[in-house]
Amino acid sequence: MSAKRTFGETLTAVAWSFVGLRRKRDFDRDVGAFNPFLVLAAALIGVALFVGLLLAAVRLATG
Repeated sequence: MSAKRTFGETLTAVAWSFVGLRRKRDFDRDVGAFNPFLVLAAALIGVALFVGLLLAAVRLATG
């Protein structure tokens, strides 16, 4: 059993997953180490940031 991951490590893993650059080795190492609630929280933060950036880009582009 691997050690549990911190929220910062979870945020980093989710961020790399959003970009699509998560290594298989890291995924295999972390599969059982993440707290599902922290992964969900990190994913919601990532989605909120992504939507916010899209809205800001649209506002900037449309004036």
